[in-house]
Amino acid sequence: MGRVINPDSVGKRRNQLMRTCAEMLRHLTQKQEMDDEAKDMLALLVVSLQEIADGIRESTRAWEKRNYWVKIEKFEQRWGWAGQMAPQVEKLILKEDWANLPPMLVKLLPYFADIKVTKFMRKPIEWRGQYARLLRENEAT
Repeated sequence: MGRVINPDSVGKRRNQLMRTCAEMLRHLTQKQEMDDEAKDMLALLVVSLQEIADGIRESTRAWEKRNYWVKIEKFEQRWGWAGQMAPQVEKLILKEDWANLPPMLVKLLPYFADIKVTKFMRKPIEWRGQYARLLRENEAT
């Protein structure tokens, strides 16, 4: 019997989310003002960072069963930034603290430096309405 390959693996999804974040950062750095589209892009950035963090937890759960503690520690050190940055960016969005947004985006840029965005692959439909959705989700909690 051959090896079973999951085409929707956590690693593949993480790579897609990293690309999404890189594209959103690129779009946001080209924005001159904080308009509705920029807010939607920021919300998609937060959601993507949260999903990356969730994927890290999912990956490490399988290793915990095998007692791969060193591997888990290294992996969490490499990817822990996503779980730390998501709430920070979300807080800026919810407070509408747009003045502190540029320094936060500058903090994020190094994590996406190795992703070259020569062509935008994400369509506006992917981020439309994300800001309103983020606000609704925070009101519910």
